[in-house]
Amino acid sequence: MPDKKKEYTEIIKSSAQKHGFDGCGISKAEPLEKEAENFKQWIQETRHGEMKFMENYFEKRTDPAKLIPGTKSIVSVILNYYPAQTQKNDTYKISKYAYGTDYHKIIKKKLKSLLQSIQENIEDEVSGRYFVDSAPVMDKVWAQKSGLGWIGKNTNLITRQFGSYVFIGEILLNIELDYDSPAKDYCGSCTKCLEVCPTHALDKPYQIDASQCISYLTIEKKGELPEKMKNTLEDWIFGCDICQDVCPWNRKPVLHNIPDFAPPPELTEFSKTNWESLSEERYNQIFKKSAVKRTGYQGLMRNIQFNNKS
Repeated sequence: MPDKKKEYTEIIKSSAQKHGFDGCGISKAEPLEKEAENFKQWIQETRHGEMKFMENYFEKRTDPAKLIPGTKSIVSVILNYYPAQTQKNDTYKISKYAYGTDYHKIIKKKLKSLLQSIQENIEDEVSGRYFVDSAPVMDKVWAQKSGLGWIGKNTNLITRQFGSYVFIGEILLNIELDYDSPAKDYCGSCTKCLEVCPTHALDKPYQIDASQCISYLTIEKKGELPEKMKNTLEDWIFGCDICQDVCPWNRKPVLHNIPDFAPPPELTEFSKTNWESLSEERYNQIFKKSAVKRTGYQGLMRNIQFNNKS
């Protein structure tokens, strides 16, 4: 069996590379005891805001075998998304991950093809499920356990090669494999991300109060935004990259090579006036395939207007 495990592991990692992923690591599926306690406390302190879905499926979230019975291995993959073109400086901003086609669609397609390839090239019967933010899976934890990167003080996965501008996906498999060692933490004494967060969502190293995070406020928060947040969004209207942009590991970003992640021309040219006069019809045209659709036209205009409050 050890020879088979090594052979199967090599097949999977080679196939992940052929399918265009920028990294692949494998970890043993086991209960996340320490992470479960931390997550439970995070929920109890209501640091998840109005995201009630985070309270569901606790056991499945912290034990992959409860989510998919028979799971023995978790294959984690990453995909770099740092764009060659970015928005103008003096305009309303959206997070770089939402520049192009919704990453869920792109990565799910890649993972589906990767799983099929694994099943075709491994002689034992392989069953598996793949996920991209579509199930209660602690993807950053598994990515760290598989050696792809570490969870930084800004709570993002940080990789040595691509910084933190990476998407994460995983495949849960029913076979045993050779497992990678967890990644080492290279944040050191740096606290840049904590120092620059305008809403103080990063109130402690490695911890986030999501209810105070600009990404949460501009995407997940429904209804009116809290008055106490006036003058704190710093022109962000969908997501936020502040804690990533200041991270030393993102100082020399590697550009992605995926056409679907490229921003539409309007996005890199839009001034504040263009955003403020954006019609719903134009919004639907520009962001037809984008994750920006998640907040909706009314939500986006709410965020723009809130940034103008004094």
